[in-house]
Amino acid sequence: MSELDVKLAGDTELRMTRNFAAAPELVYAAHTQPALLMRWYGALVSAEVDLRVGGAWRLVSRRPDGREIGQFGIYREIEPNARLVQTENWSDWNPGELMVSTIFAPTGAATRLEVTMRFPSREVRDVLVKGGMNEEAAGQYRRLEDVLVDYQMR
Repeated sequence: MSELDVKLAGDTELRMTRNFAAAPELVYAAHTQPALLMRWYGALVSAEVDLRVGGAWRLVSRRPDGREIGQFGIYREIEPNARLVQTENWSDWNPGELMVSTIFAPTGAATRLEVTMRFPSREVRDVLVKGGMNEEAAGQYRRLEDVLVDYQMR
């Protein structure tokens, strides 16, 4: 298991990397299959994925105060088990669209996950980082690690 490494890049990018002790196919599935997403990605109450270029995705989380927050976007590029490029927006805040690129790089029997987020501005990126986005992502990826271990033990 490894911890999440987060780096700011340029004025509008944030890069996250983490290694997982699972094959890229499984890590990719955990990012694209609603049943697996429900097990690790925040406090989801629903997950919808139309996994095709031009297809939409939508995740709805319930915050501790009971509010439901939606994230949604469109898949721009898909290389099964290797790469996803998608837009990202929020239902309760509209600072502009993010572009997210996720690479599932094989490293032996494991996977190096590389996520690059391009924000509409430096200000939007910095607001999210100061608001705890990195810590939230680190917690989600710890849960993902547990899901991957559980899945492989079956």
